[in-house]
Amino acid sequence: MKTPTSASTPPAASADLPPVPCPEPLGREVFRTLDRMREAMAGQLTNGLSPAALTLALQDWSMHLAAAPGKRLELIDKANRKAARLLCHIVARTLDRETPDCIEPLPGDYRFAAEGWKKPPFSIWAQAFLLQQQWWHNATHEVPGMNPHHEEIVSFAARQMLDVFSPSNLPFTNPEVIARTIQTGGMNLLDGMRNWTEDMVRQAAGRPPVGAENFVVGKDVAVTPGKVVYRNHLIELIQYAPTTETVMAEPILIVPAWIMKYYILDLSPQNSLIRHLVAQGHTVFCISWRNPGAEDRDLTLDDYRRLGVMDALDAVNAVLPERKVHAVGYCLGGTLLSIAAADMAHGDDDRLASLTLLAAQTDFTEPGELALFIDHSQLHLLESMMWNRGYLSADQMAGAFQLLRSNDLIWSRMVHDYLMGERTPMIDLMAWNADSTRMPYRMHAEYLQRLYLDNELAAGRFMVNGRPAAIQNIRVPMFVVGTERDHVAPWRSVFKIHYLSNTELTFVLTSGGHNAGIVSEPGRPRRRYRIAQRPAGGRCPSPDSWTQTAEARPGSWWEGWTEWLAIHSAPDRAAPPAMGAAKAGYAPRADAPGTYVMQR
Repeated sequence: MKTPTSASTPPAASADLPPVPCPEPLGREVFRTLDRMREAMAGQLTNGLSPAALTLALQDWSMHLAAAPGKRLELIDKANRKAARLLCHIVARTLDRETPDCIEPLPGDYRFAAEGWKKPPFSIWAQAFLLQQQWWHNATHEVPGMNPHHEEIVSFAARQMLDVFSPSNLPFTNPEVIARTIQTGGMNLLDGMRNWTEDMVRQAAGRPPVGAENFVVGKDVAVTPGKVVYRNHLIELIQYAPTTETVMAEPILIVPAWIMKYYILDLSPQNSLIRHLVAQGHTVFCISWRNPGAEDRDLTLDDYRRLGVMDALDAVNAVLPERKVHAVGYCLGGTLLSIAAADMAHGDDDRLASLTLLAAQTDFTEPGELALFIDHSQLHLLESMMWNRGYLSADQMAGAFQLLRSNDLIWSRMVHDYLMGERTPMIDLMAWNADSTRMPYRMHAEYLQRLYLDNELAAGRFMVNGRPAAIQNIRVPMFVVGTERDHVAPWRSVFKIHYLSNTELTFVLTSGGHNAGIVSEPGRPRRRYRIAQRPAGGRCPSPDSWTQTAEARPGSWWEGWTEWLAIHSAPDRAAPPAMGAAKAGYAPRADAPGTYVMQR
């Protein structure tokens, strides 16, 4: 009799069959790669703007507005009252009566400043546009329950759409364009067409704008004499030749932003900050950053700290051993320098004599209008585009900055160059602005995530070498500069370093914007600044109380800074150092401005 076979026992014949292989699971990165590819393709179509971020903001606004009958009634009431004000203005102007305008343009808006806009029908069109602009501001702000970030996005989008249809941008509603067309018999429009065609051809060919050829690097700008005394994969370090018989004992090391070419601080001879410092008897070193390509995609923020700030500091110490250094950082370079200085303070590295930050943020809770382009959805899109290319292209960064100031950087230029038919004169600062750079994928993603979104530096969570880079650890005196009209690093955001440090801190608020406020040489008319010092361990003022008590001075903040540097330097001057230090491996390699600044 056969014994029953257990159900769990396979038939004897199956023992000879090969095992069925189990498929290996796909790695998570495979799926993420698919997401990044799709997002990168979408970003090419939207010029780097996230459709999801805009859609979410519009949904937030529309849903909360629909659920707020009081807000809707308020908007209806405002619309009726604005229409009545405009009607009264039209009747008064029709009867040729002197009457004040219904509304004044916002500060800095000069679209309707010409005399032609004071007469009807142009005055009526201008007033109607400004009233509509004000109404849309009311419609997109203070909607109950709406996310503040979404509020700013919707308001920004509404403003951009309105600006497209501004009467100042249309040839048949702009009195200046009409008068110019009559005066020239229409030749201004032909000249404008030629200007537009030339600009499009240059842009397609990747050539600089018209007039930039008059500002050649090393010939017209960036001409302060010096030598490249150190080079690695990321930086060239330039030491500038002395022009005085004796120099200050402590050298100056300048860390510019890598989002820009360094020579904004060494423009034409008359407005070069570097030349000014050398003339004051300072030994000046300046970093010139490499313009990264796709091969540099994996450079990190810490690589910029190590290969940039720390390697440059080692080179300065080799040229001038046992000398402390006045470290200066501009924009992103200032943020990076503050991280390096905080880590040095934690590790008892006392090579710094002082720290100067120019339009540089250390707390990103109020980063200004750039925050419009930085949220999790937008960052995902930018990361995907950078992952695909290996870098963030210069045209994407330029487009974001232009949108923030579209009236000044887009529409006014189009009216002047294409409708009036006149070329905007090129100046050194504009030529420098067109000499753009790229941002490596990994570094820029870390910068946006860790500093802008997570605000790790201000929170004391930014780790370097396994330890927090806390601004509170910095003990050297600080000199911090903010600019009144800064749309990149708003001065109130820069001012927050008062709340992160307790060392001696001198804060300056100067007239101008992010670039023109820093490039503010002595002798330039209508320049002014405020300055005040908080002693070590002193109380932290609010920005408003600071402006009321700070000393107001006419002229350039450069003069106040050089006075401050003299106070914080050794009293005895020294003989100028040699160029480089050949025995220590820092022999001069090339004349300034070096080779990295020439990279395209």
